[in-house]
Amino acid sequence: MSYVDELAPHLPFLRRYARALTGAQKSGDAYVRAALEATIADRSVLDDTLPSRVALYKLFHTVWNATSGQLDTPSQEGPDTAQGAEARLKRLSPRSRQAMLLTSMEGFSVGETGDILGADADAVADLVKQAWGEVDTVLKAGVFIIEDEPIIAADLKNIVTQLGHEVVGMARTKTEALDRAPAARPGLVLADIQLADNSSGVEAVHEIRKQHECPVIFITAFPERLLTGERAEPTYLITKPFMPDAVKAAIGQALFFA
Repeated sequence: MSYVDELAPHLPFLRRYARALTGAQKSGDAYVRAALEATIADRSVLDDTLPSRVALYKLFHTVWNATSGQLDTPSQEGPDTAQGAEARLKRLSPRSRQAMLLTSMEGFSVGETGDILGADADAVADLVKQAWGEVDTVLKAGVFIIEDEPIIAADLKNIVTQLGHEVVGMARTKTEALDRAPAARPGLVLADIQLADNSSGVEAVHEIRKQHECPVIFITAFPERLLTGERAEPTYLITKPFMPDAVKAAIGQALFFA
């Protein structure tokens, strides 16, 4: 197996992390492409003392740090580039949130996160603690949940309320979601991909956002299908079954950019 083939299974999840880190599919995917292109151009940029997944994320952060999170700025900022770049810098995910996402969303250990970020374990633990404090202070939002499994819906509701947010509505099908969500005017939507009547959570969200724009976090048992980088795909994606901290981290990050 070539090293590129060895990295391939990790790329969808690196896209998930990169999109959450940058707050946009376009930005995140641009960084993943840059990291992959770097490995193809020069195999030595990957740290071969680390497991391949850890080495790939470490390389991503090398690219991130080298460009100060500005890889895609010229294509997004429009005519007032200087002002746009300043605004973008203010919206970059701080190092604390990088540590939170790596440990909570991507499942890396504190030690692995330290290898990725170039920090010792104590520093990573402090960063994660700081990030959770930031999540607790995020402006509270009304959250609409689209989920057809009652136990999972109840779990999501509990997580949302624990963070201090209000659940403004729930739905099991696309029809219910379209009936209830617009009037609720949520600040965030949590949506399963496949719903009870075989309707699509993606389609439901697409219709909802025509009337009311807000960030969306999708939940699916098959995340690779929505992390190809080949078409318009979700910015925030959680793998089912999920850990509560992964949901909390995604909510905090989505509202951070919103």
